[in-house]
Amino acid sequence: MNSCIENDIIAPNHSPTYLNTMKAAFSVFIQFFILGCTSFGGPAAHLGYFRKVFVEDKKWLNDEHYSQLVALSQFLPGPGSSQVGFAIGLHRLGLMGGILAFTAFTLPSFLLMLAFATGLSSMTGTDISQNLIHGFKLLAVIVVLDATISMGKNFCTEKQTQVIAILTACFILLSPVPFSQILCIFIAAIAGRILFKNATIEKKPDNDLQLSGWQKFAQPLIFLLVFVLCLLGLTPLGKIFDDSFIAGSLVFGGGHVVLPLLQDYFANTVGQENFISGYAAAQAIPGPMFTFATFLGALSHESALTGALLATVGIFLPGFLLILMFHKYWQVVANKPNISAMIKGINAAVIGLLAATLYDPIITSSIMANTDIVMVAVGFSLLRIFKLSVLKLIALFVIQALLLTYI
Repeated sequence: MNSCIENDIIAPNHSPTYLNTMKAAFSVFIQFFILGCTSFGGPAAHLGYFRKVFVEDKKWLNDEHYSQLVALSQFLPGPGSSQVGFAIGLHRLGLMGGILAFTAFTLPSFLLMLAFATGLSSMTGTDISQNLIHGFKLLAVIVVLDATISMGKNFCTEKQTQVIAILTACFILLSPVPFSQILCIFIAAIAGRILFKNATIEKKPDNDLQLSGWQKFAQPLIFLLVFVLCLLGLTPLGKIFDDSFIAGSLVFGGGHVVLPLLQDYFANTVGQENFISGYAAAQAIPGPMFTFATFLGALSHESALTGALLATVGIFLPGFLLILMFHKYWQVVANKPNISAMIKGINAAVIGLLAATLYDPIITSSIMANTDIVMVAVGFSLLRIFKLSVLKLIALFVIQALLLTYI
């Protein structure tokens, strides 16, 4: 990778730096925007999409690095899949890349939730929109199935990791506990520490830690200071931002876990009926489910757009600040034997989470008829055997939706 775009600050002496940077920035934005428009299925499904596009197709990072980012997102509070996307952008193009990745991936769901909050959702009941949504749900089945198989082959090579993955999937499917994902990750980390403590760890160079004094110490301290100030409500951005920031700071696992916290802060303001309607809408759209806060912020401010922006930035910002604090050191820490063993257990648990999510809610909400099974089988064959890209698969399912609507 071109060294001029790997660091947080773009090097000014590379030629033609500006053109290379703009091309890289456009590539980051467009890839994440496409994913933001089509990534149905929730956080676990998003991890499958990210791996397919950025590890297999684009090769922006390898499987090991990707697994470390996934593990880091599990350790930190915040929206897990969005944190992974932000970290991929950060790896690709520094801080600008992280911001572009977040903006592009979140923008489609932000606009949809804002439109829903302002009553502009008349298109949601049309035949074409229903067929498109159903087609993208079938695409989610294909992508998550592919990710589960591919990642399983890489991260569940021993019997111990296979058992962890199977037990995790069973527990998630059978347990009604709201924080079951966090519990599984925690138990898997302990199990990995016990089972793989004597595993041989390949020593890797600490390239990411070859930083100047400013990058090594001052930057993390600045991000920590911003985090603390926001957490204490010492910003001029108001209650919507403050409440959203606190909710984003306390959520481990993302997705549905954020519901009770947002209910405490916003249900009385927007009304229980609107709260439930917004939550249902957030589950029906692509992209990060944390944009449920977009809907709540829009209803809580005299300016819907201002409220939506404050709530959206507030709920995502804590997780991103934590990524910025820790990502430079995580690869080094992850190479320590004890931490590496824990990550091995966590990665196995993530495979179990993917498998459980593949069944419920992805398959259970997507496969409605025998024709759906055929479409999934055809799409999966095109992906695995003929190596068709996700973008071409998207086009295929859009064509299918148009044919179902107009023929």
